[in-house]
Amino acid sequence: MKIASWNVNSLKVRLPHLQQWLADAAPDVVALQETKLEDSKFPVDEIAALGYRSVYSGQKTYNGVAILARGEITEVVTDIPGLDDPQRRILAGTVGGVRVVNLYVVNGKAVGDEKYAYKLDWLARVRDFLAEEIVRYPKLVVLGDFNICPDDRDVYDPVAWGEDILCSPPERAGLAAITALGLADSFRLFEAEAGHFSWWDYRQAAFRRNMGLRIDLILISDALKSLATSSVIDRTPRTWERPSDHTPVALELAL
Repeated sequence: MKIASWNVNSLKVRLPHLQQWLADAAPDVVALQETKLEDSKFPVDEIAALGYRSVYSGQKTYNGVAILARGEITEVVTDIPGLDDPQRRILAGTVGGVRVVNLYVVNGKAVGDEKYAYKLDWLARVRDFLAEEIVRYPKLVVLGDFNICPDDRDVYDPVAWGEDILCSPPERAGLAAITALGLADSFRLFEAEAGHFSWWDYRQAAFRRNMGLRIDLILISDALKSLATSSVIDRTPRTWERPSDHTPVALELAL
């Protein structure tokens, strides 16, 4: 089973890219973030034409998450207990016996901002939700745009970024509390070196200069670790015309 995540930064704009990538990469499951579409405008038919079913939770202009799969998607959850949030950032479903939780984590804007405090609270509430999910679904994958660099290897210039937003100790502690539930960063099962990124700013020729961050993650439960055969960052779509600032990340499981 090949499971992927991609922040498309507007599905309306990036639909041709998604169609091309689905045809080329042939994942079994794809989690999308920042679809920026109301549910009534989700391109169900276009995606079905490529052999994928869709579940989605969207809103106009901002946020929005979706899960696409070749197989049936069941036990769908769009809201979690205790999180009264109109922003569409969470979507869970079960595909082929694997529980998939798609997250578009709050950015936080800046350390000390009210949105930063909201981000830390959001992470704590999601952690509580995942603590229950991993008990109910031992085969658990939590993936998406986390808007957090797990450690300094995931930042092109750790000195310049310091403890700014996306790298601050409280944010990293929030992510660590989630992985402490029994979830491993699948990319780090296969690659220990620094310099591998999934997001690059549109400015300053950041992609060409590899001035990026690794903030798109696929976390897997202990029950899946021994079944993981690869976890990669696919840089190709970032080279296309009018790309998303993120590129897909993908995990393969021997299921």
